[in-house]
Amino acid sequence: MNAWAITLNKEYFKFSCAHFLIFPDGSKERLHGHNYQVSVEIEGELNEQGLVIDFIDAKPVVRALCDSLDEHWLVPTEHPELSIEHLDDGHTRIVYRDCRYEVPTAEALLLPINNTSVENLSTWFGTALRSHLVEKFGEAPVRRLRVAISETSGQSGVYEWRADDRP
Repeated sequence: MNAWAITLNKEYFKFSCAHFLIFPDGSKERLHGHNYQVSVEIEGELNEQGLVIDFIDAKPVVRALCDSLDEHWLVPTEHPELSIEHLDDGHTRIVYRDCRYEVPTAEALLLPINNTSVENLSTWFGTALRSHLVEKFGEAPVRRLRVAISETSGQSGVYEWRADDRP
């Protein structure tokens, strides 16, 4: 079987965010930030023009997702011990055990994940990217999608989706 793919790894596929990771023993990191870098590979069939997906059409989709994350505090909404309360004054209170934070609501991005690991971020990003690609190009073009998110040089989380894995 033949396979074709495009790889997107542009300098501007990046976002800067704050987060903290919660460890299995319940301890957590201090609130800190990273300059994340995103790399995407899209595999599919070649169309009549000999393209999987035109780079010109795919790049803005990846860039828009990066921009949606940029300059936010990433907060996992599915962690069982982390609570989130929207206050009437336009702020959000985030509590993990004995740590309490209050932030302007617009600065906290609540993600449906259980921890802000690069593995979870790449899964969220890949799932959102696939949804946007399907909206833009339909189901057929994407046979496999691979997203890598680096929080620092040499340290990435990777998510891969394959059409064969889904019913």
